[in-house]
Amino acid sequence: MAAAQGRLSDGAGGMDEPKKAGGTTGPGATPPLPFRAAVDALRGARLRPQIEVEPTPAPKRLAPYAHALEAAVVDGEDDLADGRLVLLYDPAGHDAWRGTFRLVTLVRAELEPEMAADPLLPDVCWSWLTGALTARGLAFGEPSGTVTRASSHYFGGLSERPSASQIEIRASWTPREGLGGVPDTAAHLVAWCDLLAQVAGLPPAAPGDASVVTLPQRRGPQSR
Repeated sequence: MAAAQGRLSDGAGGMDEPKKAGGTTGPGATPPLPFRAAVDALRGARLRPQIEVEPTPAPKRLAPYAHALEAAVVDGEDDLADGRLVLLYDPAGHDAWRGTFRLVTLVRAELEPEMAADPLLPDVCWSWLTGALTARGLAFGEPSGTVTRASSHYFGGLSERPSASQIEIRASWTPREGLGGVPDTAAHLVAWCDLLAQVAGLPPAAPGDASVVTLPQRRGPQSR
């Protein structure tokens, strides 16, 4: 799987942190029950067959407990989009989160240069995220993030390569807690995978998802 490379922010003014060893991080003792329940729900989520998900090293300094996943939208041997989702947990709560849990994500995909030049693209991309959560009926708060588009143009010995454009969504939000202080992390993971599918240009998984704006055009599949 071609994992999204990059650094994640906790969305609350914390310092970005690279990945560390271990799929789940914590202070060493047995993790609190709410965090274990939230992680178990992530592991039990049912996802679209085109999306491959696996554990990945989690950051250690963004919160006392963290669990990370990476995912790719796959078409044969090609990755259409990839990303990373991190679940953070602070039993003492976090003022900026307004809760004890936080979800942090990085999503990226290649685009056609004409699409990348659309001035409305950042707003549309942000709507993909909030729309995916809303379409699943999920309550969330304190959303924050950035949408970045970048273009690469090749010269000299690389001049035969076509220009390439990429969209990158970095975001975080606070999932509303349910019974036992545990949010429905499985549903949030499904919504996040809906976002990945939207960025990759896949059709909605169900009729109810059609309200989320789809990607009009993107660059062809990238080799894995």
